[in-house]
Amino acid sequence: MAKGHRSQIKRERNENKDTRPSAKLSYARVSVQKACFVLDAIRGKDVRTALAILDYNPRYASQIIAKLLRSAIANAENNNGMNADNLYIEECYANKGPTMKRIRPRAQGRAYRIEKRMSHITVVLNER
Repeated sequence: MAKGHRSQIKRERNENKDTRPSAKLSYARVSVQKACFVLDAIRGKDVRTALAILDYNPRYASQIIAKLLRSAIANAENNNGMNADNLYIEECYANKGPTMKRIRPRAQGRAYRIEKRMSHITVVLNER
């Protein structure tokens, strides 16, 4: 089979695929800066500690990230056959998503722009 054949290319791409359990939330209605405050608090912790931190964190982003973390744990148990007690958060990050532009009327006929930012949040787990 030729080196540039479609099936050969796909086979090579799948060999290098990351097998760590993860979960990704796209278009979360929270800015990257606000999500990173919460993500910094749980990075490197085991999943039980991270869930406890997220449950008592008053920020709005912590609810979203807690749901995402539970999804990643379920992926690890069901798809990879890992034990939930041995899991820890290896990577967690937020990337910039699209921004919705809105107009706010102001005095003397002016219009100010409001930017409602979105983010793509990713949580990657691993076993100890």
